[in-house]
Amino acid sequence: MPLSKLSREGVEEAYELIRNKVKKTPVLTSESISSMVTDNDSASSTLFFKCENFQKGGAFKFRGATHAIEKLTPDELKNGVITHSSGNHAQALAIAAKAKGVKAYIVMPSNSAQPKIEGTKGYGGEVYFSGPSAAERESMTAMIQQQTGAKLIPPYDNPDIILGQGTTLLELLSQVEENFGKKLDAVVVPVGGGGLLAGCALAAQGTGVRVFAAEPAAADDCYRGIAAGKRVPTVATTTVADGLRTPVGVINFPIIQQYVEAVFTVTEAEIVAAMRLIWERMKIIVEPSSAVPLAVVMSDRWRSIGVKGNIGLIVSGGNIDMNLIGPLLSSAC
Repeated sequence: MPLSKLSREGVEEAYELIRNKVKKTPVLTSESISSMVTDNDSASSTLFFKCENFQKGGAFKFRGATHAIEKLTPDELKNGVITHSSGNHAQALAIAAKAKGVKAYIVMPSNSAQPKIEGTKGYGGEVYFSGPSAAERESMTAMIQQQTGAKLIPPYDNPDIILGQGTTLLELLSQVEENFGKKLDAVVVPVGGGGLLAGCALAAQGTGVRVFAAEPAAADDCYRGIAAGKRVPTVATTTVADGLRTPVGVINFPIIQQYVEAVFTVTEAEIVAAMRLIWERMKIIVEPSSAVPLAVVMSDRWRSIGVKGNIGLIVSGGNIDMNLIGPLLSSAC
């Protein structure tokens, strides 16, 4: 796909292609959580949670994977598809490939969450393990691709993936207006590889919605890259937000540079505390990566810029190892 298609119009075209194949996930609110991000002497804010934890495969990744597969020809699909992923894109591609009747080869880092490994296998993916770094993932993927002839569908650094992920914000904008009679003023999006953030930034063009990024301080390559004016190509981290352990993609970075207003980072303790709050107040299960946007809007750094009004938060997924819940919650105390 030509990069010129990376626009709001491109996101709209992607949505028309996949809207009957993906779930229209709910948008939830919480008065108690919204009240926590409002200072006593300032205007109120309402938070709108776009719950992609209810998407097929448990994460927004199904949107991009479905769009990427739908854009391939039968000849391109004949040897199957391949990717590398810590879990959410892995599961998404396995589901999308199975629906299309083709093989999915999945390279996963050895430290991936066990439920994501089991889910990927359960959805029909043929799983191979690599080291945890992006370079190790890519090397293993290249080797298997050479052996199988499978078509590579990267987890985030791909135009069709970006456009598919951007449909998340298209839905959110329409749902807030149709269901609540309001318009968003801003949206906060988690950033790892940057496919979701870049896609949402494109979808926001011409709407007046301000776009902000949320990133773990322990994996802050996007924050550092924006500050330095050039992409940081590597990130070595064991952040609890395992879906955000990858460096921002080459295609994604200039989109983020151009359209994202600011990148905010939060600590591991802030992430876990925000995740716990969502569990307790909203009664839904989200993974740590999903809680990073809420951690941002609850921080003093966010309050200092004075963004108020109707704020969308992208809840990116809900795939979490249930065996880790006790230790995770204890770490926030």
